[in-house]
Amino acid sequence: MRLLPVVVTVSLTVAVAYYVYIPLPDAIQEPWKLMILDSGFQTMMHLASLKAWLGFGNYIESVRQSIEGFEGMMKGLHSSEPGGGVMPGVKVSDITFVGVPVRVYEPPAGGEGHLRRGLMFFHGGGWAFGSAKKGSYDVINRMLSDELNTVVVSVEYRLYPEVHFPVPYLDCLAAAKHFLSPEVLANYAIDPERVAVSGDSAGGNLAAAVAQEISIDDTTSVKFSVQALIYPVLQALDFNTPSYLQNQYVPILYRSLTIRFWLQYLGADLSLESQLMVNNHSSLHDSNITPELRARLDWTTLLSPKYQKNYKPLIVKKGSQGAAKVPGLLDVRAAPLLAGPEVLAKCPRAYILTCEYDVLRDDGLMYARRLQDAGVTVTNDHYEDGFHGCFSLINWPFEFDVGKRALRGYLNWLKNNL
Repeated sequence: MRLLPVVVTVSLTVAVAYYVYIPLPDAIQEPWKLMILDSGFQTMMHLASLKAWLGFGNYIESVRQSIEGFEGMMKGLHSSEPGGGVMPGVKVSDITFVGVPVRVYEPPAGGEGHLRRGLMFFHGGGWAFGSAKKGSYDVINRMLSDELNTVVVSVEYRLYPEVHFPVPYLDCLAAAKHFLSPEVLANYAIDPERVAVSGDSAGGNLAAAVAQEISIDDTTSVKFSVQALIYPVLQALDFNTPSYLQNQYVPILYRSLTIRFWLQYLGADLSLESQLMVNNHSSLHDSNITPELRARLDWTTLLSPKYQKNYKPLIVKKGSQGAAKVPGLLDVRAAPLLAGPEVLAKCPRAYILTCEYDVLRDDGLMYARRLQDAGVTVTNDHYEDGFHGCFSLINWPFEFDVGKRALRGYLNWLKNNL
């Protein structure tokens, strides 16, 4: 009988380890921490799927509630630490810009006549999750406001399933135009020559798209000075780039999940995932995808051999007609990488953060190359040990050294370039 507790303990340990363990690249530091974090996310999504299947609420809403509960617990733990992550000199206000909810972070007032930097931030989360007011986004924007004497406006754009594309983009564009108006900049004592737009992941998509539109909008007198994009998602035509294949099973953003986010955002049938997985939606048979458009995301010419490795392009001659009907695939407001060179040439200088172990790595690298080819000055900070989401993983217990380095690199670039 004494053996039974030992057997049970060993069995449970093995079962948990089996559930948590996934093979990770050797370069990723603190692998078990990442495995535990990812298993937590996977558990949230599995439970949400089960609840939806049983008829208890919406899948997305269930995941949001789980995330909010986890963030609330983490906030409670952080509040017991010295300072609690709060910058005492930063004033925080929750208001609206032309009907769009925003959170404004204002640094301590400077001397008379001293203008401050301005930055508009769009959070990530697959256009379905995340909030400008919670978690690491709030901490990072407080830090940025305090350290760089910057007025930060973080936008609470509407999310799936309540809305689809182009509503999140239009929310962000409306807020950006309002922010850039001379009256608003003057009200916040912001130097109109030092205003940035920034975002991570899906937020990086929105930041790139908004920066493009503002740059060619003749009715907007003040333009963004710089754009800072953190592992942005920029196209939905090729899900077989080297980084999509290399990192398709690397947490916390899997290739299948990225495709699902795209289908949700574009309001398409989720059953098309298998078609997008094999590029049936971007076949040569589709006359709408011209050779010129294909060249704008041709990784065989836009990526250096270091990133291409031994991967080969997956080009389908004749794909599924149903998959070809995904709305918004060729809309540059959804896929900024498809913008023409004449648009890119007018864009502000750019900072693009990419991570080696991220399915979105090649989107960012290709965009950096295309901007450079159009004459735009680009800084690409590439983290060889980085993975998707690391920029936001700066708080205990899920703080990663690469995340802290990525955040510091971002802050330093803005300090020197904005």
